[in-house]
Amino acid sequence: MNRKVLKIHVLVLAFLAGPALAQTTDGLSPVQAGLAEAREAVGDGDRARAVAALQTLYDNGFFGVGVVLADPVLSTLAGEPAFDQLVTDMSRQAFPCEHDPAFAEFDFWLGDWDVHLANGTFAGTNRIRSEQRGCVLIENWASASGGSGTSINYVDKTDGRWVQVWNDAGGSQIHIRGGMTNDGMLLEGTIHYVATGQTLPFRGLWTPLEDGRVRQYFEQSNDGAESWVPWFEGFYSRRSGNQEDFGQ
Repeated sequence: MNRKVLKIHVLVLAFLAGPALAQTTDGLSPVQAGLAEAREAVGDGDRARAVAALQTLYDNGFFGVGVVLADPVLSTLAGEPAFDQLVTDMSRQAFPCEHDPAFAEFDFWLGDWDVHLANGTFAGTNRIRSEQRGCVLIENWASASGGSGTSINYVDKTDGRWVQVWNDAGGSQIHIRGGMTNDGMLLEGTIHYVATGQTLPFRGLWTPLEDGRVRQYFEQSNDGAESWVPWFEGFYSRRSGNQEDFGQ
């Protein structure tokens, strides 16, 4: 491949990778030049030099693992131990939540579920998905009576606690925080009712059961957390045909 064509190809990759790789108007940026060097090395059969060029980019703050893996030339380095390790290192920097065990603590709740009350009455369905490369769980609830609600769940890395922010069509707003306990995921905070303007202490506990179900138990306090009354208790069973693919 001649240098003019190579330069055009790298510039296209840089544009696809985002503004950080396309800031120069005259010649190649250091990142573009490094990618070009790696590609040339592959063309010359010098795979070690190609990996070294990519390693230098990484050492200088380039974490564009998607650019590397999408490149038809650079991707042929797969199988080289040093390249595979580099891809892993880039991925950890580019998508840290996927590689942080803290973000996997609530994975037992992922899936498509039928939800029943303790007496067996069907309460509704719930879908929980992992999105943004493992950084957030999104819940979409549909009740048997026609109601609906959505929550966002994530680890606040400033303090290491899980957070749930819930809103439903009826105007209930839940803000709770916490983490894993011996009994499951315990989150505590408040519930606010838009219709009345009332804010009360609130807490929720999600417990994985031995039979594969999940118990969700919500409580509300009407006396400043001196005592608690049940708000909702549901038992989650996986919907038919739903197994383990709950990512994006």
